[in-house]
Amino acid sequence: MSRKEVRILQGTLEMLVLKSLAWGPNHGFGILRHIETVTHEALIVEEGALYPALHRMRDKAWVEAEWGRTENNRRALYYRLTPDGEAALRKQHDAWSGFVEAVTAVMEPVRA
Repeated sequence: MSRKEVRILQGTLEMLVLKSLAWGPNHGFGILRHIETVTHEALIVEEGALYPALHRMRDKAWVEAEWGRTENNRRALYYRLTPDGEAALRKQHDAWSGFVEAVTAVMEPVRA
């Protein structure tokens, strides 16, 4: 059985990461797995895209990070949302919902 993989639209990665962290602190690989799991592997985030995004979000004070241990007892940097990150998530979610609503209005109903 093949899976249907969807490309992540530019500008949505930060929103997906923030939403993943809204469930609680997590390390980079855990964030990747969370996104893959909840989308049934339709969205695959590459490490080469994730870590620069996390650095940008730290620079914006949307996330904070501290060292911890994974479930496999490996040392990893754990990220968590800040109040600014929660506000950014709400703002991005509202913008995304408006975008989806607008695109849906154009696409529905489909004429034969």
